[in-house]
Amino acid sequence: MKVLTSTFRLAAMGLALGAALPALAGPDDTLLAARDAYRANDLARLAQLGDSLPSAYPLKDYPAYWLAWRALDRNDDVEVMRFLARAPGGLMAERIRNEWVKKLGQRENWTSFAEEWKKLPEEGRDEESGCYGQLMLLRQGQKPDNLDRFLESKSTPDGCNRLIEGVYARGLIDQDWLWRRTRLLLAGNFVSQARQFAIDTQLPLDNAALSKPANASLATPGGQEAALFDIVRKGKTDLDGAASALLRAAPEMTPDRRGFGWGQLALLSARKQLAGQALQWFDKADARQLTADQWEWWARSALRLEQWTQLDGIIRRMPQTVSSRPAWRYWLARSLKQQGRPVEAAPLFSLASVGHSYYALLSLEELGNSLSASASKGTPGPDEVSQMRADPAIRRSLALLAVAEVYTKPEFRTDAQREWRWAMRGRDDMELLAAAEIARKEGFYDMAIYSAERTKEEHDFSLRYLTPYRDITRKYAGQLDIDDAWVYGLIRQESRFITMARSGVGASGLMQLMPATAKWAAKKIGLTHFAVNDIDTNVQLGTWYLRYVLDNLSGNMVMATAAYNAGPGRARNWQADRPLDGAIYAETIPFSETRDYVQKVMANAAYYSSTFGHANISLKNRMGVVPAR
Repeated sequence: MKVLTSTFRLAAMGLALGAALPALAGPDDTLLAARDAYRANDLARLAQLGDSLPSAYPLKDYPAYWLAWRALDRNDDVEVMRFLARAPGGLMAERIRNEWVKKLGQRENWTSFAEEWKKLPEEGRDEESGCYGQLMLLRQGQKPDNLDRFLESKSTPDGCNRLIEGVYARGLIDQDWLWRRTRLLLAGNFVSQARQFAIDTQLPLDNAALSKPANASLATPGGQEAALFDIVRKGKTDLDGAASALLRAAPEMTPDRRGFGWGQLALLSARKQLAGQALQWFDKADARQLTADQWEWWARSALRLEQWTQLDGIIRRMPQTVSSRPAWRYWLARSLKQQGRPVEAAPLFSLASVGHSYYALLSLEELGNSLSASASKGTPGPDEVSQMRADPAIRRSLALLAVAEVYTKPEFRTDAQREWRWAMRGRDDMELLAAAEIARKEGFYDMAIYSAERTKEEHDFSLRYLTPYRDITRKYAGQLDIDDAWVYGLIRQESRFITMARSGVGASGLMQLMPATAKWAAKKIGLTHFAVNDIDTNVQLGTWYLRYVLDNLSGNMVMATAAYNAGPGRARNWQADRPLDGAIYAETIPFSETRDYVQKVMANAAYYSSTFGHANISLKNRMGVVPAR
């Protein structure tokens, strides 16, 4: 009754304030005012503004949705249930229910949890709600699947920690598993979580030694873990010193701890592109404790040195979940081809060629097929487009997009993206292409690409590889004599053609220019007054900077692409002391973001080149050879 009373009081406050609220111009203005009330935690005003919206307004349920978020903060189940009864389907209900089941799990209200859990589709569950779902099943006697997914150097949310504790309490994992989890947390520098995890599972981790590792006693398991933590931490700045420390401590450490230490130092060495040293240390590692990241860097170290036979062996030893990734199917096939075994390589290239990714395109070329032969175009009819436009989630998405653009409110664009992605679930190819065409016409270019990329059999590359602002881009690319397909490949990856795009580090516009870079480039070309988000100016500055890094990096497109993302200094540092296949250079870039970026930009450029009818330059030739440093 206490919860019900608070809800009725909220409604009464709304009625009392009604006369004081100013008249608003239209439903969009009312929605903006409701968002402000939500942020200010003015729930009475938020409720009244929501009630004042017309029933036909596509975004009518959003104020109630925001109220439900605040209700979750208060553990007000009645208000949450009221919203779910009002809007039983759709993205909003799914997001509220996902958060609610986590609250119910935290409170161990398993009866309500079970009822709501079965209403939450698998696609709507995040990592933590999934863990609470497994915890519920554990209580019913069912052992959770794939617990080894927690054996990575990353933190986990509370629900997953509770799951691990529950599994251990039932004897389904042993103390060795808990130690592996703890040392991975420490290696990832999640020290507070490691300490808490050890307390919750009653592991004898030496917390005093963690604070002062020099005092760690190697005679105890907790002391060995503290010493191992110190060695791995030292390795981040002094690999040789860390290796010497591990060699000194090794005789007093258990084999699994020694093996873990060498695996961590090998990973650090591989990321510094000390490939020979990394290979030696990976050989000393305990392969059972290697994470997916370590397996990949072991393979990259062999690849960096073009040790094809060794690369073959490493990939074959990988866990199947890692070796089945397109990258390692491709590189295993390449290793076989380099060893003079093309017949064995062919079926692996065929497996890796499925789809339209970077590795698929490289594999397709190895099989002797051209890019143009891989495209098949489907075209939805007017009825399919009309039906898709009438979909409630699509209507909400486009309405949110309009609010974002008219009022310059990027947060509404984020909501629009969420609604659009939700609406694309389970769609067939023609529905996806119809949605992509709608998004294209509305200037919702990122979601046009999102929809077009999800097709399985029917493909429209003119939607996957959109070309808005063609005249502007072609003009500046032509003036600077750079490949406009490459420029488009970069823009597609940088911003998906969102003109108001702004990254977390402050990069802006189509070509995602950092303020300092934009100012420097503008000065170089004589622009005294400019707006970095202006489309014409952004492309002008971005293409000039791209030409600049290209000229300063031996005219190498792969290095210039890496430089655009991570800086010219890093791109140079990643060169080897000998010429390197461009695909090997890209694969062994230490930064995951930059590695993925380079690969996608270069694949995009190949597709755009085909779309533009340029000379047929294969992706492999585009990757070329990176010169020695």
